[in-house]
Amino acid sequence: MPDLYPLAGPILRLLDPETAHNLAIAALERGLIPGPAPFEDAILQTRLWDRDFVNPIGLAAGFDKDARVADAMLAQGFGFVEIGSVTPRPQPGNPRPRVFRLSADGAAVNRLGFNSQGIDAVAERLGKRNRSGIVGVNIGRNKDSAQAVDDYVSGAKVLARLADYLVVNVSSPNTPGLRALQGRSQLRQLLLGVQGTLAETPERERPPLLLKIAPDLTSEDKDDIAEVSLETGVDGLIATNTTIERPPTLVGRHRSETGGLSGRPLFGPSTLVLGEMYSRVGHQIPLIGVGGVFNGRDAYDKIRAGASLVQVYTALIYQGPGLINRIKRELAGLLRADGFASLSEAVGADQR
Repeated sequence: MPDLYPLAGPILRLLDPETAHNLAIAALERGLIPGPAPFEDAILQTRLWDRDFVNPIGLAAGFDKDARVADAMLAQGFGFVEIGSVTPRPQPGNPRPRVFRLSADGAAVNRLGFNSQGIDAVAERLGKRNRSGIVGVNIGRNKDSAQAVDDYVSGAKVLARLADYLVVNVSSPNTPGLRALQGRSQLRQLLLGVQGTLAETPERERPPLLLKIAPDLTSEDKDDIAEVSLETGVDGLIATNTTIERPPTLVGRHRSETGGLSGRPLFGPSTLVLGEMYSRVGHQIPLIGVGGVFNGRDAYDKIRAGASLVQVYTALIYQGPGLINRIKRELAGLLRADGFASLSEAVGADQR
């Protein structure tokens, strides 16, 4: 099946970004975007949390917020898909427009604000899956909630048995006060609350618990997150979410819009945080690297910095689903060129 995105992409980019995204979701739901010819390579296989990943390239949260196309995206060649962020109660998010392309920068700004159909709608869809691929669930809090911990506990309670892994998202810049939950005492309270709920789930159905962190952290913040994560026994860290920083190199006319910046400009800062967290936790806590991955070299650099898995999203806006197999082919070639027999051998190579 030829890659039609070089023809369709420019047309989609004439539309408002959120409208174009909704059209893509609708097309995937209806099976109108067929998957490419399968490509997998044994060197890319890895095993984490007693789960086998056919490849380490995943879809980051934000693309499929309501679990509408998880299986369709697995069929595009992803090794795993993360849906969400999901809030306990439905909420519309922030007013539109709230997504902006910075095409010349290979970037995007969003201030969606956890628009979500809520955990009940997501649970219903996940319950109908055949569970043939790895799907993680990213949970957040409602904007008007008085107690953040209660929201994350509610999400974990409903979605634990339906998720292959669960992510606590305390790093979106678009929900007031959310990033404050990365502080030592609040983070410990939050993680222990969610873990208490997960402990009530039968062990064979209990998903690993991951924490997604921001790129805009002080050295003290990183120390606190690492220490609390090790202390509480978190199963994984995702580095990183979008950034509130605006590099002076940005040229897109929407560069000053409020929200989180993703895409190419995020690659350097997110990879730096990834490496710094790996230096703090080593192999004790697996890391997922996300932020600015546009090709196999980017994915490889994340892995060498300490990532066991890698996620993409913004690059899909500009390159389409054919990107996934290109990344896998390039990554396999780079691993072999440097003499690695498996992906796991390369994890953290630059730190050694």
